[in-house]
Amino acid sequence: MRADRLVSLVLLLRQHGRLSATTLARELEVSTRTVLRDIDALSAAGVPVYAERGRHGGFTLLPGFRTELTGLNHDEALALLVAGSRRGAQAFGLGSALASAMRKVVDALPDGQRATAAGAARRLLIDPETDALARRLVTEELPDAVVAEVRRAVFAGHRLRIRYAAAGRDPEWRTVDPIGLVTVRDQGYLLATRAGADRTYRLSRVLAAEELAEPAQRPEGVDLDLAWQERSRRFRAGGDQVTVLVRVDPARREDLVGSAVAVLAEEGGAVGGTEGGAAGATEGDTNGETGGGTQEEPGGRLRLEVTFQDPRHAEWALWQLATSAEVLAPQWLRDRLHDRAAAVAARYAAPSPEATPSA
Repeated sequence: MRADRLVSLVLLLRQHGRLSATTLARELEVSTRTVLRDIDALSAAGVPVYAERGRHGGFTLLPGFRTELTGLNHDEALALLVAGSRRGAQAFGLGSALASAMRKVVDALPDGQRATAAGAARRLLIDPETDALARRLVTEELPDAVVAEVRRAVFAGHRLRIRYAAAGRDPEWRTVDPIGLVTVRDQGYLLATRAGADRTYRLSRVLAAEELAEPAQRPEGVDLDLAWQERSRRFRAGGDQVTVLVRVDPARREDLVGSAVAVLAEEGGAVGGTEGGAAGATEGDTNGETGGGTQEEPGGRLRLEVTFQDPRHAEWALWQLATSAEVLAPQWLRDRLHDRAAAVAARYAAPSPEATPSA
């Protein structure tokens, strides 16, 4: 809404002193032309904002200007409730609302505390875009309008029509009764029922959404944590899952566990507390986490029994580990990995025709 954007513009100028139209446009996620129109609107409303020319110019407010514009709207208050994870807010389409809410919180602080808080914030970095190995973290692109419609239906308790693109299928419309929203490993999910059956929909695969007027058929109270655990258990038990016995380098254990649906056992006993990364009767990525002790085999390697979603998933996951893992069973998976490795070795057996001869 334009009113919220005007408030954010004023707060940005109060907190930073002087900002260019380009910087304001980036912060507000609008065009520079929109920023210039907003500046004109603020001036017309009596807000003392003016332009400073020159190389380091920009827009600024008259010194000492202050107004009571810090009231949080619904989405901003909601964003603060999930702000324990910045990416959690992003997964629910609340990233811009969180930024706006935090500007209002900072503006509400006394002058001395505002400067101290701003300085402390510059000393903290949460969830950077790449990890220590310069690998870019994958984040899902969620259309704000679609996710906002899903949120409205969830909170209002109304039925929802979604155009959903399940993996390997053409998108189709379906009507669901929304129960709640869950974020796992920076991925957002809609928990719902369809014709009375539990369903889990990945938000990034919802192409369009429409809140309906009719009330959703759902219980009054809900324990989302319990519902997610139950769907995870059913997911791990269903489908064409395969069990693999594997010996793995301890340094790559987390990579193996992270790609598996579940860890059934490690050398020395069963492992409890394992949860899959996707749940319910529909599509989703699978990631496992596990606790418990480990016991090394001769040579320092670990022996684990893990499950994968299907044979293709098992082959893909174990191939990623290269020589850091060895499949002990089943034999058909050993054969597939052997054939793949042989094909790669044959491809690189001869010098590349594009390679430059060494001197």
